[in-house]
Amino acid sequence: MQVALFIPCYIDQFYPNVGIASLQLLEKLGCEMVFPLQQSCCGQPMANSGFASLSKGCDINFVKNFSGFDYIVAPSGSCVLHVKEHLKDDSHPEEAKKIQNNIYELSEFLTDVLKVESINASFPYKVGLHNSCHGQRGLGLSSMTERMLPQFSKPEQLLSMVKGIQLSKPKRNDECCGFGGTFCVFEEAVSVKMGKDRIAEHDDNDVDYITGGDTSCLMHLEGILKRQGSKVRTIHIAEILNSSL
Repeated sequence: MQVALFIPCYIDQFYPNVGIASLQLLEKLGCEMVFPLQQSCCGQPMANSGFASLSKGCDINFVKNFSGFDYIVAPSGSCVLHVKEHLKDDSHPEEAKKIQNNIYELSEFLTDVLKVESINASFPYKVGLHNSCHGQRGLGLSSMTERMLPQFSKPEQLLSMVKGIQLSKPKRNDECCGFGGTFCVFEEAVSVKMGKDRIAEHDDNDVDYITGGDTSCLMHLEGILKRQGSKVRTIHIAEILNSSL
């Protein structure tokens, strides 16, 4: 099984350890990993701002770099959802469609493709789980409280395999953190208030860390935590699943 690793912009520029952890974790689980060196942005920022036409070059480059692999995996639900819903290359439509069908968010790949039942990881801390909107509502990584369906969570399923971890969830388990891509720029006050509300619930649970599958959400929460002088830290789920503390 040859798996290509797609590393989104936020991770590449600001949180490279998340990309390293993702690579190491997948290799530990037996995947033959490839990192296409000419990969770049998937085009999500332009599309989210109403300029999808400007992401054409990103689409072409994405298809060029990620064609021919059995699977593509990324530690970011929002970028994966964007590719699944918007990737388009008029010169190579079949390749683009294949990529859309074969790209997975990291936790989704571990549970649905590799069907992981145990992980050799240790993380002896109390951790609050944040569900990103794109991951939860877009990719279906966990159930939604507004729908009367059986409850499930793929990230929680994986985290429960980690030795020593104490996992907690806020009461409003599927509420947005307020990041929302460019929303946090155009609606700064609302975005910050939403983030503070999220953090307050995790503070009530006395957590050491807040984790999730989208670095953009974690970066937003991290910024608020630092401004509050909080001791709570953020950490991507890949880093926990790859941890040996």
